[in-house]
Amino acid sequence: MKLLENKVALITGAGRGIGKAIAMRFAQEGCNIAFTDIALSDFVLETEKELQAMGIQAKAYASNAANFAETQQVVEEIVKDFGRIDVLVNNAGITKDTALKRMTEEQWDAVINVNLKSVFNFTKAVQPIMWKQNGGSVINMSSVVGVSGNANQCNYSASKAGIIGFTKSAAKEMGVRNIRHNAIAPGFIITAMTNALPDDVRKAWESLIPLRRGGTPEDVANVALFLASDLSSYVTGQVIHCCGGMNC
Repeated sequence: MKLLENKVALITGAGRGIGKAIAMRFAQEGCNIAFTDIALSDFVLETEKELQAMGIQAKAYASNAANFAETQQVVEEIVKDFGRIDVLVNNAGITKDTALKRMTEEQWDAVINVNLKSVFNFTKAVQPIMWKQNGGSVINMSSVVGVSGNANQCNYSASKAGIIGFTKSAAKEMGVRNIRHNAIAPGFIITAMTNALPDDVRKAWESLIPLRRGGTPEDVANVALFLASDLSSYVTGQVIHCCGGMNC
């Protein structure tokens, strides 16, 4: 029996990167996948094809996670297409890094809206569905900088710290209906963005990590699988660091 056999997961921002890795890992365990991205671009549609080739039901939806009305609409479409939602992974996120003295209101608002408001939007839309089902798992993507902060990332760090507070509060509200809320705090994860860093910068980061390597999107996906499955049936309101000991 696969860990997520016949369950339905909704994953935001899953066209590539960590979101895609989570979608692929869940599909390996028999999960049907509904996922969103800002637009149905070529790489999003390719991800959809890859998931469908794994023998599960999968569909991509264009949706601005920061828009409340769009979120309500896309969740309604997903329930109509899939019948239920067992797992929500709030993964959509952006960065607009700069020193606080140079940060504009637009840079602040954009990051807060995409990273933090999207978590409210999708959780709010999915809550009545999971409430009626008397169960569900919500997984919110935070970051180690949401715990410890980071220079030139006041907007990003604030959004990720807000996710942690939201997660803990929602867990206390919805545990009575067996709806679990947990957060993952990734550290230095090797993605297209981090691969673009100069070798000396990347090596300097890795030297600070006890495991002496950057993490992979698959490392994060494995943690998400644990939180999505019944293996974590008594785990809620927690922040699991996936950082190689970087923030221990």
